This record gives sequence, structure tokens and C-alpha cells, in this order.
Amino acid sequence: MTVPLGKPQPWPAPGKLNLFLHVVGRRPDGYHELQTAFQFIDLWDSLRFFARPRGVIERLGDVPGVAADDDLVVRAARLLAGRAGQAAPGVAIALEKRLPMGGGVGGGSSDAATVLVALNELWGLRLPVDEIAALGLQLGADVPVFVLGRAAWAEGVGEKLVPVDFAEPIYVLVHPGVAISTAEVFKAPELTRDSPVTTIAGFLQTGGRNDCEPVVRRRYREVGAALDWLGGFAPARLTGTGSCIYAPMPDAGHADAVLAQLPSRWRGWVTRGMNRSPLLERLQFERQGGR
Repeated sequence: MTVPLGKPQPWPAPGKLNLFLHVVGRRPDGYHELQTAFQFIDLWDSLRFFARPRGVIERLGDVPGVAADDDLVVRAARLLAGRAGQAAPGVAIALEKRLPMGGGVGGGSSDAATVLVALNELWGLRLPVDEIAALGLQLGADVPVFVLGRAAWAEGVGEKLVPVDFAEPIYVLVHPGVAISTAEVFKAPELTRDSPVTTIAGFLQTGGRNDCEPVVRRRYREVGAALDWLGGFAPARLTGTGSCIYAPMPDAGHADAVLAQLPSRWRGWVTRGMNRSPLLERLQFERQGGR
């Protein structure tokens, strides 16, 4: 028998957009110093959690191309169980994917963050959110922003976060059908690594750019084609290292009209920017007993 942990409603793992991305340096350990701005979107994966005997952590179902032991949802649960020690029960995790993999919208990182936040609550651990974010950083630089649940200005490798409320426009989001390796992009010799350091005010005034976009456009022709197509309607930009691109629209009607013209070989969505993650509302719902 599969017994849900907590309320049966799923836990969301929202996608994100990088509103800009500047590579401002490279550290001695090989990681890059970045400046970026994260905003969530109302497109998300969904996770459910079920009781298992102590010591059992498993994923229900398959994720194409991702072995269970390599899946960030399993790794996140095991990491939290290791921190909790004997206080951690077992768990089975069901993941419904909607966010495209290798698309630059943070799906794997967001899934991991939702596991950490949800199981911290469902297992009754109540570890402080900053400690959960620090655990998440061990899994990926994007995980902490999803744990904290606020749109943010980010520096370092993406882990130094300052909450910011950005405009929340309607976007058209396009996935051009290719998966991109973040490591490959950051290893590219032609990647700009010395962008001038900017400020929040400077970004809000100029809009910045994505330093990874020229690299990805050159190496992935389909991404370049999608940027050109969407750019015919509004200024289009790569999110993260891609492959998803997005453009803000005046309103939902314009966005729907653009999406209706999307070439059939690509996937697309009309989505809204969000400064507060729906994960926070789901956590509050659980704590209030479903009220």
C-alpha cells in the first residue's frame, strides 16, 4: 500500500529564468564568478512523497536518461537523511516532469530544492531554511534560490543571493528541442569571462545580456534559429546556458498569438514571471493542516 506523506496535494518545483547572466571572472578552482538575476515562472514539475521503511529512499517511475542513483531528487533525499541521522524515515518520490531537461530553466535544481523543503517538513526535522539552502548548494549552485523561494540578484557561482522584486511580465518560453551541457558552455574558449561588474540599479537600467548566448548560438544552430524567430516578435534571450529562450510580451493575448505561430518542431509555453515561489505556499498549506 502506498501511503502519502502529509497532504496528498503535489509539491511544485517551479522553473526559473535568468533575466541576465554576466561572467565576471574565473576562480582558481575553475568555477566562474557570475552576476545574474533569477525569477521563477508558473511552469513547474510536481512531486509527491510516500512513506517507506526507515533507510529506504527510492524514486517511483523512470526519468528518461537519468538513473535513479544519479537523480537529484534521490540525492537530495539521501543528503537530508544523512543530516537528520536516525530522525529520518524512508521515502518514495514520484516526479511528474513538465520542465524541459537541459533547457536552462533549473528543473533538476528545483526538483532537488522541493525535496529538501518538503522532507524537512514531512519528516518533522524543521531545520532552518538557511541550513537547507546550504545543503542544497552541495547539489548545485542554483538550488539555494529555489529553497529560499524569492526572486533574487545572485553573485559568486550563483549562491550569494539578495531578494529583489522584479516586474512580473507574461513570457513566451520556447524549447528548441536540444539539450545543452552547462559544463561544455563554460569550458568554451570563446566564452566572455571578463564582463564589467554591474549593480542591481545598473541592470534595471540597461537590461544586461547573457554572456553564454553567443557561445550557444554558435554551437547549436537550432537555438540560433529559435532566437531569431522569437526575436521577430520581441527581444529574445537565452536563459542560463539554454537551450530555452524567452521573450516578454505586452499581455497574455499577444503571447497566445505568438505561441500559435510556433514552428511545430519546437515546444513552447505562455508563462508568467513570479517573484515568490509556489513552493512557499505549498509549505504553508502543509503547516496549516491543509486549510
